Amino acid sequence: MKTISVDLGWQRLAQKALSGECLTLEEGLAVLEADNDEVLPLLHAAFKVRKHFYGKKVKLNMIINAKSGLCPEDCGYCSQSIVSTATVKKYSLLDKDTLLAGAREAMARKAGTYCIVAAGKGPTSRELDQVVDAVREIRATMPLKICACLGILKDDQAERLAEAGVHRYNHNLNTSKTNYSSITTTHTYDQRIETVEKVKTSGMSPCSGVIIGMGETHQEIVEMAYALRELDADSIPINFLNAIPGTPLEHAGRTPSMQALKVLALFRFICPSKEIRVAGGREVNLRTLQPLSLYAANSLFVGDYLTTAGQDVSADHQLIEDLGFEIELNALNGGSDHVLD
Repeated sequence: MKTISVDLGWQRLAQKALSGECLTLEEGLAVLEADNDEVLPLLHAAFKVRKHFYGKKVKLNMIINAKSGLCPEDCGYCSQSIVSTATVKKYSLLDKDTLLAGAREAMARKAGTYCIVAAGKGPTSRELDQVVDAVREIRATMPLKICACLGILKDDQAERLAEAGVHRYNHNLNTSKTNYSSITTTHTYDQRIETVEKVKTSGMSPCSGVIIGMGETHQEIVEMAYALRELDADSIPINFLNAIPGTPLEHAGRTPSMQALKVLALFRFICPSKEIRVAGGREVNLRTLQPLSLYAANSLFVGDYLTTAGQDVSADHQLIEDLGFEIELNALNGGSDHVLD
């Protein structure tokens, strides 16, 4: 088990992060392999970095599953993939009125960002037209930031989304380059990188994250954080696998709650100024320790995910209030946004 002496301390890593230095591999492994007794001092150090960039503000995001269960990809974690036998709803891209209703619901939940997510390898021309039409109306009528997640993009598609007013585009790396072929074979890690680079070129803010708990080693988790630092992703969702019956990874064990907290601290140290979002699977992996996650992360999803349930929105609002934190309004509805503005 890796240890960092009291003399060095976790605060040294916080100071290193604040000065712009990247953790070494040995230091990253020390975070992930720390004794559970070190979790509170570790989070205290991570919070020093989080507070420097984001204070006690928490950004809220809401997902709408805009197209479900019709994906030709074979991603082992996903209930919507072609290899999944999970019982999920199957429907083509939602119409504009339904997407607009989702945006209004995001506002009601105090979310600053509305995430339009569609299963598939990439959007067809018709699907892109539908999303662009909906985004333009949302931008004209509601003070919401829009994040789209539609799969692999062509150059002109990224530009059209940016022109329509999409602020951010999500395309997760999901796992390490070494582990990638064990998770999916219908696209490559490099294709994921290429799409994120297209997003950056278009002017949209890049969002890219990971799923923890898919057989990766501790070293690979550190390498994932390095990759996202190199990509300069503005927003980094940290998902913890929620193993769904009927998927190839249905028998994968959950990430222990204390280990999940160490992962969040690691990403805060390596990507100190970025939005770190505790994302899918937090309810079943962090369980009763969810509040502690916000000492490293500064963002979360409210409500349900794509095909799995989240916790009640009022519980998340209460969690934030009980911590003495506050929900951050983005610049469009009267607040500030460190990364995007």
